[in-house]
Amino acid sequence: MILLRNTSAVPKTNRKYSSINSLPPLVSAIVVRPKVQVMARSLSNMLFKGMSNLPATNSLRTMVSGSFCREGMQYSTTVPSDPDTHDDFKPTNKAANSCISLKDIVEQDIKENPVMIYMKGVPEQPRCGFSSLAVRVLNEYNVPVGARNILEDQELKNAVKTFSHWPTFPQIFIKGEFVGGSDIILNMHQSGELKDKLKDLTVEDDTQEK
Repeated sequence: MILLRNTSAVPKTNRKYSSINSLPPLVSAIVVRPKVQVMARSLSNMLFKGMSNLPATNSLRTMVSGSFCREGMQYSTTVPSDPDTHDDFKPTNKAANSCISLKDIVEQDIKENPVMIYMKGVPEQPRCGFSSLAVRVLNEYNVPVGARNILEDQELKNAVKTFSHWPTFPQIFIKGEFVGGSDIILNMHQSGELKDKLKDLTVEDDTQEK
């Protein structure tokens, strides 16, 4: 017995089609569906990857606030203030926001102050023995001294160390030149070198008789 094969239901594979739109419906569905699934999966992966790389809102606000505050001489805090907070409880700036870098602040300090000291604490209340020693030595010469407390701002502290290439504090600048720390200023005082360096900066005492 000879069995006849019905070939009318099987699409011919040697037929050429000009585009996917001309394919038979069944073949077209088989071809298109995997492509759509691949495209959808790729798009989903891209979106998920992009979302996972986005920083948290709080981190982004802190970063932006920190960069602008550091550029603008704000030394008290970098936490953005809440617009609903009363003015009495908002962070205050110790200097006007002028959009200059910390390096510019150091350069401005040593330019405007013939004697400038970056120390731990303030001249009236030093926070370490070395800073206290430096202040006592400078007070012997009755010269105007500018000072900044580096304990109030870690970034300012790092900026001063980078500027002077000196790792420890206090740091004393005289006439725009970095002199050194308390040990160096003490040696200059004992040798008489400091007196010569400061002789044109001495402020006359109004109580002295003319």
